[in-house]
Parts: sequence; structure tokens; C-alpha cells
Amino acid sequence: MITTRKKPDWLRINLPKADEYSYLKQYLNKYNLHTICESGNCPNIGECWNNRTATFMILGNICTRSCGFCAVATGKPLPPDTEEPQKLAEVISQMKLKHCVITSVDRDDLTDGGAEIWAQTVTAIKKINPKTTIETLIPDFKGNTENIKKIIESSPDIISHNLETVERLTKQVRVQAKYSRSLDMLKYISSNGVKTKSGIMLGLGETENEIFKTMDDMLNAGCSIITLGQYLQPTKKHLPVDRYVTPEEFAKFKLIALEKGFEFAECGPLVRSSYHAEKHVGTERSRCKSS
Repeated sequence: MITTRKKPDWLRINLPKADEYSYLKQYLNKYNLHTICESGNCPNIGECWNNRTATFMILGNICTRSCGFCAVATGKPLPPDTEEPQKLAEVISQMKLKHCVITSVDRDDLTDGGAEIWAQTVTAIKKINPKTTIETLIPDFKGNTENIKKIIESSPDIISHNLETVERLTKQVRVQAKYSRSLDMLKYISSNGVKTKSGIMLGLGETENEIFKTMDDMLNAGCSIITLGQYLQPTKKHLPVDRYVTPEEFAKFKLIALEKGFEFAECGPLVRSSYHAEKHVGTERSRCKSS
């Protein structure tokens, strides 16, 4: 029997202020752009949008996969917008962002999984915004290294790909993804000299030893940055929360991750992949704020 667990006090979520919400929405609506903040029901939308921060989501807002944890809509996506790379680059320029995070839905309907649009997006951003640092949070492209190579060659500052959960739970949580394939992908990225990042959600039924093994697997794949956050059930149709991990446990995991050798470890109940992302580049730039 599945029961709904009451959220503890430390998971209280701040909503974005009306003026900052309007500020970002005017750009998103004008250029028909999307953010994972909204599409993925991110719990940090209040904090980040109040600081004029957003993680942009390219290639539409309909995913070809149906993962057990994700709030993004599943279905048949529209054809890619070939003007999207230029539009996003212009928005980043107008917002004067010093750092940006780009992600996308899975586009298994496309021959290259959307890799060409990915590469064009990074190239366009760098051309118009040469001082803006870029993190790309990419899908697995079914492990196709030629597609991954296109993104590597576009030279983002960080390439991130999330394992999302421990190996034992991968089939249940990520459905069409493979734990070993994601590790191979991370290793391929890091072996090409790119700063590499990954993360998992806690509270899905994983054990402490499985968390530590996943840390070791990430390190062995060349990851220098790890994120650990609490899984939150988007709707009743998604996987239930097994337990709520306490802030004290997250603090312990952070210390262990740093002791194991990670350069950065963002660990906390509301942490998501792009949380404090500007620090992971190795800068002290403010959180994607307009200057």
C-alpha cells in the first residue's frame, strides 16, 4: 500500500516574487523559451527566480521518455526550433548573465538526439556572450559518443549528466536509461578534458552503502562535482518518496564526498543539479544574477 508522507519543515518552498517572476516570464514568453524550473517543478524556483536565475531547457518541453521521478511532460515533441540557439543567446545577453545552465528534454525521436542543436546553442551563446560561463546538463544520447562529441567540441565550461539514483534503482527510476551507460558517458566526457559533474536524488529507497558506491563510481568516471538532493514526488502518478533525508545526513554526505576527492559537493534537501552552479566553474560569480 502506497502512503503519502508529510513533508518535514525543512522542505518548505519559497515562491518567486511577483516582480522577478514577471521579469523572467517576459523573456521566456517573447522568445518561446522554456525552463526546467517550471517544467520540472523545481523546489528552488523561488530562491533562484528571486535572484533572476533560470536553467534554460532547449529542444521543447515535451520529452520522449517517461521517467518515474520527472515532472516534464511525455509525448510526441514538436520539431526543433532551428532559431532557438540564437534566441537563447540573445536572451542571455539581454539579461546580462555571467553564468548560465542549459538542459534539455530527451529527444529520442531525432537521429542525433538533438546534439546539433545543443552544439549550436553553446556556440551561439559564446559568440554573443564571450564572458558568460556555460554548464550543459545533457541527456544520455543513448551512449552515442559521436553526438556527445559535438557538445564537447562546442566547449562548454562544464558538462553535467545525472545518474539520478543508485544502480539498483535505475531501471525503476529512469526506465530507459542505463547506469553503466551513463558512467561510460561521464568517463568519455572527462577523458576529453572537460570538467564533469553528476548527481543523484535521495529518498527513493537507496541504502547508505549504495550512496557511497555511487560516489566512488562517479569519481572513477572522472567527475569532480557531485550534487545530492531530496527526491520530491511531483504527482501521485510518480514514484512515492521512501523517506525524507535529514539536513544532518546531507551534511554528513557532503563531508564524505569531499573526503573521497570531489572538488565540489552540493548536498542538501532542496539541492538540484544547477543549484549554486556558478561556483562549480571555479568562480565566485553571483548566482546567475544580472549585473
